[in-house]
Amino acid sequence: MEEPFAIRMPPDIQSVTIGEHQAIIMDDFLLDPHDLLEVATRSVFTPYPNVESRKGYPGIRAEAPGEYSQSIAELLVPLIQTNFGVPEELPMRKSMCAFSLTTVPPSELGPLQRTPHFDASTPNHMAILLYLCDGRHGGTGFYRHNATGLQQITEATREHYLDTYYAEINAKRPAQRYYDQSDSQFTLLGMIPAKFNRMVIYRGSLLHSACVNPALSLNANPRSGRLTVNSFYDF
Repeated sequence: MEEPFAIRMPPDIQSVTIGEHQAIIMDDFLLDPHDLLEVATRSVFTPYPNVESRKGYPGIRAEAPGEYSQSIAELLVPLIQTNFGVPEELPMRKSMCAFSLTTVPPSELGPLQRTPHFDASTPNHMAILLYLCDGRHGGTGFYRHNATGLQQITEATREHYLDTYYAEINAKRPAQRYYDQSDSQFTLLGMIPAKFNRMVIYRGSLLHSACVNPALSLNANPRSGRLTVNSFYDF
């Protein structure tokens, strides 16, 4: 009997270079991604933390099945160790694995939601993203901060970056929109397009942003919205 949320084997592992860093892409990741989509349609979504203060992910989430989270960890931990140089002796900690839908209109985004961000400045914090939507919903963009020249925010550069970043957005508020292209503050280095059943893995310390199609993607319906499954591992 097939395990729930089984991964197609062998996985189609592609490494792509973006700026000075790499990301991993695995297409056709699950044998039957529609099983996971059906779970999402039956799930109860609630706002992400900090959404009322116009910070963080601009949408709603629901907990993904534990069986999915466990299934992907068995494959991804050794894959991350190999491809990102994470020492095998470091223990893995993971956050809640969540279905996510963007729902906040551009007019309601706070300043921090209108620019690229980083998830953590620790060296081995990994973002794991499964798209359960297609390319019409944008993708994930990666950026360099022009004033500091930084693509990755580390513990050594975090304070300098944040001082510069906050001074910039206080002097000139970001445009009231979902961020995607280059501007005077950030340069787009590359974008990984959304694709149904595509898994993407990258360091959470990279400056990145969800590239969102406001005309289509601000939708609380898992079948037609910008549905992703988000996990974070820290080693």
